[in-house]
Amino acid sequence: MGFFSRKKKEEFVCPMTGILCPMEEVPDPAFSEKLMGDGFAVELTEGAVKAPVSGTIAAAFPTGHAFGIQTKEGMEILIHIGIDTVNLQGQGFAVKVKAGDTVKQGDVLVDVDVDYVKGQGKSVCSPVIFTGGQKIELLKTGAVEAGEGNIIKIK
Repeated sequence: MGFFSRKKKEEFVCPMTGILCPMEEVPDPAFSEKLMGDGFAVELTEGAVKAPVSGTIAAAFPTGHAFGIQTKEGMEILIHIGIDTVNLQGQGFAVKVKAGDTVKQGDVLVDVDVDYVKGQGKSVCSPVIFTGGQKIELLKTGAVEAGEGNIIKIK
C-alpha cells in the first residue's frame, strides 16, 4: 500500500530572500519589457541564491551573476543576480555550481555579498525569467523567503 503512489510534482519555490516585485519594475528594459521571457524579480536582502526547482545547471556564468536551470520536464529558468553585475567580474559572488551539475531544489547556487554589490553602485534587483515561454501570475508581492512556495502560478 502506497509503494507505487505517484510522486507529487515539485512546486516552484522562491530562490532568494528579499522583496518580490513584478518584472515590469526591474530597472533594466531587457527584463522589464520581458524580452527574454516572463517572470518576476526579488530585491535581495540576503545573499544565498538557491535552486527554485530540481534540475540541471544549463548555464553558469563564471562571474556568478547568472544561472540557467532546466528541469526534467524541460522548463527553463534563468536567475540573473542584480543589474549590470557582470561588470563586477565575479567580485562579491561565491559560486557553488557549474554547468552540467545536477541540483536539488534548495541547493545553494551562489552566495552573494549583497553589501559589496550595493557598494559598487549595482542594483540587487534580481530577475527570475521563464525562458521557455511560460507565463506567470504573481500570487504574492513584498517580503519573501528563499524556499517559500505559492508565490507564483505558472501558466
